[in-house]
Amino acid sequence: MRKQIKNIFTGILLLTITLGFAQRTQNDTINTGVIDVVKPYAPTISDAFKVKEVPSLDDEATETKKDIKYNIFSFPVASTFTPAKGKAAIVEKRAPVKLFDNYATLGVGTYTTILGEVYLNHALSRNENIGGYVSHHSSAGGIEGVSFNDDFSNSKVNLNYSSRLRDLAWNVQAGFQHQMYNWYGVPESQIAQAQANNIDVDHSFFDAHFGGDITFEDTYINSGNFFFRRFGDNQGSGENRFIVKAKVDVPINDIEISTDFKIDYLGGSFDRNYTTTDALNYGNFQIGISPTFQLKQDDLTLDLGVSLYYLNDKESGDNNIYVYPNITATYRLVNDVLIAYGGLKGDLIQNSYYSFANENPFVSPTLFIAPTDQLYNAYVGLKGKLSSNMSYNVSGRYIADRNKALFRNNEITLTNEDYTYGNSFGIVYDNIDTFGVAGEINLDVNRNFKLGIKAEYFSYNTDDEAEAWNLPDVKGSLFLDYQIDEHWFAGANLFYTGKRKDQFFLNDGSPFTVTLDSFFDANANAGYHVNNQLSVFVKANNIANNAYQKWQNFPVQSIQFLAGATYKFDF
Repeated sequence: MRKQIKNIFTGILLLTITLGFAQRTQNDTINTGVIDVVKPYAPTISDAFKVKEVPSLDDEATETKKDIKYNIFSFPVASTFTPAKGKAAIVEKRAPVKLFDNYATLGVGTYTTILGEVYLNHALSRNENIGGYVSHHSSAGGIEGVSFNDDFSNSKVNLNYSSRLRDLAWNVQAGFQHQMYNWYGVPESQIAQAQANNIDVDHSFFDAHFGGDITFEDTYINSGNFFFRRFGDNQGSGENRFIVKAKVDVPINDIEISTDFKIDYLGGSFDRNYTTTDALNYGNFQIGISPTFQLKQDDLTLDLGVSLYYLNDKESGDNNIYVYPNITATYRLVNDVLIAYGGLKGDLIQNSYYSFANENPFVSPTLFIAPTDQLYNAYVGLKGKLSSNMSYNVSGRYIADRNKALFRNNEITLTNEDYTYGNSFGIVYDNIDTFGVAGEINLDVNRNFKLGIKAEYFSYNTDDEAEAWNLPDVKGSLFLDYQIDEHWFAGANLFYTGKRKDQFFLNDGSPFTVTLDSFFDANANAGYHVNNQLSVFVKANNIANNAYQKWQNFPVQSIQFLAGATYKFDF
């Protein structure tokens, strides 16, 4: 259309020019002739007229701007252009540390000490693993001033199997442990008589256990586990314990109550009690349920719950119900810098021969076993970070225990038994209120240096006993771990235990209270990584060379040295 209009205008213009030229030719009155030029024409600047680049127009049609609408029709266009592939810049970095699934450690030291460990783990498939653990620690003894055998040994073996499926994970494990200690803590006044009677102070423990656990995903049943242990010794004692636990979410209306279930059976016997030859049997059966509701609002987290226990004493036939508070709370006062926390909890603690023997291996096989009724454990504290690499924790607590178990030195009876010369410990129960304060600081200077310090103070109030036997008034600890460079590493740990009170019986049977001195135990270690598989190390224990008494009449080994190597490998 635009081309046609252009042709029409072109035709009209040519026609106009032709008619004008013809008319001028007809009316031209100028006579032809010769024109003489007297002076050539010389134009000046003022004679020139320059047309403006943007002329001013008064045309209304030109001044009025019309809206123009654009419609763009896009369509794909095939392209054969292939851009060159980019290449990432090369950054120099350390090669990742090779991790191994297995290791073996062997060390030997003074007092004919032997330390050995082997840990094995093997992936059967992508979701299945099987592993095992074997350890041994023994010493031939030789403590200065001890007249009887003071050697010891502790050997363990454990096997485990685990499987991880889409909606659940489970594992089973079984193990065996053998421990051997000696009642070598015969007081000086009884050494001659004990030697004359040629007492055998050996006391060995045996432990076989089996257990497993299972964890579910996206179900109301979160987890469950079971555990069975058979524990006994070479004095005819035996104990069975079976525990089943489950954690479920109970839906009530639109909320879920996290609930813990527990079944705990304990049964055992001793060939005799301490003063007579009558057999000593015990058995306790517990069923517990602990529902908890969690409330979160801004910086406050509050757990409200209660614990309910049913206890059946198999020997006496007594049945009792126990109810305990189960409340905890945390509140962020200043983000991670200052966090306040507290709680009020209680529990029915199942004491056992196994737990007593592992805490004090010099107990006699004549213990009366009963649970501890912990009415409440109230605590408050502050924790947080002083900087990006320093954290702290300060707390105070008040605990009310009914029927709390205390270790106390057995009286001297001079019977035919090897543990009746004041060289063993029994259990007494009492109602004890404990007040304690504690402080802790952890420092991570960098990934290669870590330091931790902790201190605790305790005060006890008893009902029947003269003292809270063998409970320390002060406890402290310090640990240090330093990776010096790629090859060298070092560490240290220090323990401080304050004074304890115990009871000692004279030949006439009258007891009196003795105070055990506080002690400080310092230990250090250093090592060298020969390569990523082999490391060598040295250790020094009880560096202060103090043969302190953790338990009355039972001094420990003085300064000890140990050297060994660790080898990591894969199958």
